[in-house]
Amino acid sequence: MSNSTDISGTVDQPALPQHGLLSRLYTGTGAFEVVGKRKVYYGIVAAVVLISIASMIFRGFSLGIDFEGGSRIQFPAATGATTEQVEKVYSDTIGTDPVSVQTVGSGDSATIQIRSEALDIRQTADLQNALFEAFHPEDKNGVPSKNAISVADVSETWGSQITKKALIALVVFLVIVSVYIAIRFERDMAIAAIVALFFDMVVTAGLYSLVGLEVTPATVIGLLTILGFSLYDTVVVFDKVEENTRGVLHTTRRTYAEQANLAVNQTLMRSINTTVISVLPVIGLLVVAVGLLGVGTLKDLAVVQLVGIIVGAFSSIFFATPMLVSIKERWGPVSAHTRKVLARRAAPRGGSAADSAAALAGSGAESAASAARRPGAAPQPGVRPTGKRNKKRQ
Repeated sequence: MSNSTDISGTVDQPALPQHGLLSRLYTGTGAFEVVGKRKVYYGIVAAVVLISIASMIFRGFSLGIDFEGGSRIQFPAATGATTEQVEKVYSDTIGTDPVSVQTVGSGDSATIQIRSEALDIRQTADLQNALFEAFHPEDKNGVPSKNAISVADVSETWGSQITKKALIALVVFLVIVSVYIAIRFERDMAIAAIVALFFDMVVTAGLYSLVGLEVTPATVIGLLTILGFSLYDTVVVFDKVEENTRGVLHTTRRTYAEQANLAVNQTLMRSINTTVISVLPVIGLLVVAVGLLGVGTLKDLAVVQLVGIIVGAFSSIFFATPMLVSIKERWGPVSAHTRKVLARRAAPRGGSAADSAAALAGSGAESAASAARRPGAAPQPGVRPTGKRNKKRQ
């Protein structure tokens, strides 16, 4: 007797190849469980949102001069003046401390920027004279001049107008986005996308409050920009979810959540690539703004974009789609379909084995009958005669 076959009737199968993390990430085969672990991500989101809201309530924001109003004094720093010396001159002249003193830029193009409360004409003239006597700033021609010290006043009324227009722009943006997603996809996807956008706004604003970054009009512009990026990434993922879940309610093999998780995996590599490609130029802009030009509009714009892109990528992958699945499974046909699929999987094995045995016995009887009907075949025991011989005799 040959020893090639095992006694149990099983044949040793070669071990399946184990794909690495990068391979699974690149192929998008659904190996990463995102939707199934959504409660973990909900906990992370809830913790981050609570910290952000608490920081905004108790710490508040460091609003720029464009929002609060005040005076901005600026002069070249090539004379060797330091921020501590400038603060002392300001305090001795005005009698109060400035809001902030910063060095903007580097090298010969560096300037010192003083931000203070609104100064009247006499205070402005006294401060210009004191700064000129202490540091002798030079104009473009290299000649010491008081005209090298510039003063700009911003009223609180103008700052409030900027705040009002920024809020109007944000509301209009959210309304247009909601209508578009509801028409392009469906209501539940629109709700999940808007919730993810609010998460992006709250976390970005909370980080500004927590770290104490100054909020300027450039910050508002950058916030609207990153909301567009986050929405774009979410729409791409939702488009794949819609494609994968089309007709899923007519089968009992996979649930809506499993198909949505597959869609997240299939777009995961693309989301990572898009985020990296978007972050690299923003980092370059941030390095140029801080290292070469110092604080200013470029820095404010780059910081909010950097934070927003990273937060938006997280929300589109780990929050928007799980939120969509939770909404779907809460009520409606998806909820009933999910229960049906899970009940089918949890059915006892004995019933299905008995059905298979019965089906196998039936198929064996049919095979025996068909074999008996073949010409020249020997009749099988228990098989009913076909009656062909009687027909030939007639």
